[in-house]
Amino acid sequence: MNYREAGVNIEEGYRAAGKYRELAKMTTNAAVLNGIGSFAGMFSLKDIVNAGKGMEDPVLVSGADGVGTKLDIAFRMKKYGTVGVDCVAMCVNDILCHGAKPLFFLDYLACGKLDADVAAELVKGVALGCREAGCALLGGETAEMPGFYDEGAYDLAGFGVGIVDRKDVIDGGGVREGDALIGIASSGAHSNGFSLIRKALPDLDEDFGGMNISCALLEPTRIYVKPVLRLMERIDIRGMAHITGGGFYENIPRMFNTDYDAVISTGSWTIPPLFNRIAYGVSRGVSRGFIGGEAEAAGMEILNTDMEVRRVMFGTFNMGIGFVLATAQEDAAQAKAFLEESGFPAWEIGGVEKGSKQARFV
Repeated sequence: MNYREAGVNIEEGYRAAGKYRELAKMTTNAAVLNGIGSFAGMFSLKDIVNAGKGMEDPVLVSGADGVGTKLDIAFRMKKYGTVGVDCVAMCVNDILCHGAKPLFFLDYLACGKLDADVAAELVKGVALGCREAGCALLGGETAEMPGFYDEGAYDLAGFGVGIVDRKDVIDGGGVREGDALIGIASSGAHSNGFSLIRKALPDLDEDFGGMNISCALLEPTRIYVKPVLRLMERIDIRGMAHITGGGFYENIPRMFNTDYDAVISTGSWTIPPLFNRIAYGVSRGVSRGFIGGEAEAAGMEILNTDMEVRRVMFGTFNMGIGFVLATAQEDAAQAKAFLEESGFPAWEIGGVEKGSKQARFV
């Protein structure tokens, strides 16, 4: 018996690595000292120093995350090109929360049986996400594990590193009572809450505004790095939160390092129809036979009247707000205008009050 007979196709791995090598070139810069295929990725310390040029005390900031069960929808619909963006976004948006600029990224892809073409589509999304975040795809790992993962199933996770001057680290220490909370639009459900979504929306071919609802669910996570870093050069951003698993209730208070509450103004932005549709499924289970937007309309009503469903939705999903900034009240208008001009719709969704590190709605 050989390795291939045991279920591991080394040749397919070589073919996948060749495809990765070309994809990584999209993100390469002078700091990257070797290509995909080496035992480890190398990033010039000199270039890290240059990235921190003018900084008094450069600090490296790291983050790791995965795509989660959103992958199941991608595989069921055989649409592999977007979830790699999610993988990058989940990491670099977290790194951004502390004011850091991403430098490089590595991914980890695991499967039961490797298909080089599918793997390359997944990594293509990673490369596109890296390019959007302005960081290099430095390397990664592809693991074929027959008998451990089902054939056709893949897992995708990643790890990123960024840099920021210690004096510019955003850790919530600058947040003050009376500060404004600026919410930046999400691009859909991002990559969180999909275990619940898959229960609430079992029919991926359901019509949703003239397209299959799966298309809306596979919209990749928005990467906020470039506009927020540019905004940091213009105003004092005092706190930041990436709205991931745990929704508003868990994530917004994470930007505080003292006893403040995030007071969210109900109705300060329009909740996208996708979340109304999910809310209907959460409340009533599977729906079939709806015409047009009836399920979304019913979900909107449920969100307005059923506090238990509302708590589940705002405690699980981003509800149309993917990233939140805390700024001085006098900077709020400038922040919103700049983000809008950058193609990132934003709203003043609330403010900061003395409290006990909670998010509450008024």
